[in-house]
Amino acid sequence: MLKLRPATPEDASLILEYIRDLAEYERDPKAAVATEEDILRHAFSEHPLIHVVLAEWDGQPAGFALYFFNFSTWQGKPGLYLEDLFVRPAFRGFGVGKALLKHLARIAVEQGCTRYVWQVLDWNEPSIKFYEAMGARQMKNWITCRVDGEAPRAHG
Repeated sequence: MLKLRPATPEDASLILEYIRDLAEYERDPKAAVATEEDILRHAFSEHPLIHVVLAEWDGQPAGFALYFFNFSTWQGKPGLYLEDLFVRPAFRGFGVGKALLKHLARIAVEQGCTRYVWQVLDWNEPSIKFYEAMGARQMKNWITCRVDGEAPRAHG
C-alpha cells in the first residue's frame, strides 16, 4: 500500500503543493513563496542542493520529506538535515511519517552521516510526541539563529 520513491522533475508542482500545505499547517501560508522553478533548479540540477522523497498510498500522493546534507566540523562527517516532512491529513495514522523518517535514517547511515537533525515548532505537540516516540531528543541547549530578509545584504 505504501510506496516511497525519489522525486523526479515531473513532481515539482506536487512538491510545491506539499510545501504550501505545510506552511498552512504551520500557520504561515504567506511565507511559502518558493516556485516550481526553484524546486526544479535546486532539486534536479547537476549538483542538487536538496533531495525529496515522496510517499504514495495506493498510488495516491500522501506526503513528502525534503532534506539536504550538512557537515560537522568536529566530527569530520556529513549530517542529514530534514527541512520539511508533511503527510496529508487523510493519510495520517497509517505510518507514512514513520516510514519517511526511517527511510531518511537509512539514507543517513548509507551516506556516513553522524547526525540526523530537524526542527519542530514549539506549539506542535502532536509532532513533538511523534518525534520523541521515534527516538528523537530535543536539543534544548542550542538556540537557532537566523539572518533573513534584507539583513544578509545589510551585513554582507
